[in-house]
This record gives sequence, C-alpha cells and structure tokens, in this order.
Amino acid sequence: MFAAVVTGWLVAGPGGATAAALLAATARRQLRARAESRQSLAAVDGLAEAVRALVAGLRAGAHPATAAELAAEDVHPQTAATMRAIAAAARLDGDMTAVVDTAGTTALATTLRRVVRAWQLAHRHGLPLADVLDAVRRDLEQRARFTRQVLARMTGPRSSAMALSVLPLVGIALGVSVGADPLAVLTGTVLGQCLLVLGVGLLCVGVAWSARITNQVVAG
Repeated sequence: MFAAVVTGWLVAGPGGATAAALLAATARRQLRARAESRQSLAAVDGLAEAVRALVAGLRAGAHPATAAELAAEDVHPQTAATMRAIAAAARLDGDMTAVVDTAGTTALATTLRRVVRAWQLAHRHGLPLADVLDAVRRDLEQRARFTRQVLARMTGPRSSAMALSVLPLVGIALGVSVGADPLAVLTGTVLGQCLLVLGVGLLCVGVAWSARITNQVVAG
C-alpha cells in the first residue's frame, strides 16, 4: 500500500495519494476475501476426506480412536492434527468440543463443529457412529459441490461488476480524446483533487457492495 500511496502522490498530489490508498485497501480486501473462500473450500474438502477415511476404519471394526489415527496418516497436515486430537479425545473419553480448538482457521473450525456435534449425538443416543459421520461427510461434500457451482455461475456477474468499475477511466479517456484535459483538472486544482477522492471513494464503495451481494449469493 505504501508504494501505491507514494505513486499516487507523485502522479496526482495529495488527492492522488488518498485515492491510491483507497484503491489499494479495496483491492487487498477483495484478494483476502477470495483467499478465505478458497481456504474454506479446502477445509471442507480436507475434512470430508478425513471423515471418509474415519468411517472406513469404523466400518472395518476399528476402535474410534484407532480409526481416527489411521485417518490422520493420509490427509492434509492441518486436518491430520485435528484427526489426532479426535483420536486422543476418543481414547481418553474426553470432551470432543475441545477438538475445535485445534483448528488453525475459522473455516476449518466451523466445519469441524459439525463433525463434533454428530459424534456427540451418536454417543448420546446410541446411534451407529459410522452412519452418522458418513451422513455428515456426504453433507460436507454436497455443500462444497454446491458452493463451487454457485461460484462458477457468479463469474459473469462479477465480470460485469468489474467492467462497470473501469467505466470512469473510459470517461477520462474520452475527455482527453476531445481535448477537455480532465487529468489536469483532477491533478492541478483543489476542486479536482476533491472530486478525484470522492470519485474513487464511490468506486470502492460500489466494488465492495457488489462483492457483498455476490458473496451473499454464494453463502446462501
């Protein structure tokens, strides 16, 4: 962000620096949101894979702790740590809710709570643990599949929102082409500096709002 602010100051003065800071903050927020979305999907996939292995071990007649330890051998390291925590809790007849604390990310913790609740439900009511966990695994896989489908379908609307966000640049280019020189106004006058900051601020709000709408569709 510092480099963007310095560049904005050199190109368009104080207004340019403020506008560059707003753009950099918005871009960083959007990138972080996309990274969190990918991380959430990866957490669901990893836990579903681990639960599948756990269910296979249970149905083969293994003790829950042993089945969880075996499941931890062939999964992602972060998920493996969670499965080992489940194994330790099952072997010591401990509190499964403490397993959630082993999750390194919020996305994994949210998904892991579903497994823990299913485990507790099976033990509380004497239900077959393998069947209950397998139902949770199917639900996790279905949720991940649905989320990917929605993300694929939202590519068009997101592209349209991105195209709309660059329209102000098109307007500036048109102004330059007809000799209006809007850049000189934006960078060389107090009113232009204020309009530059206001315009970029409204642009960032629009980007954030459109991202919120599309994210609500994905989450729903």
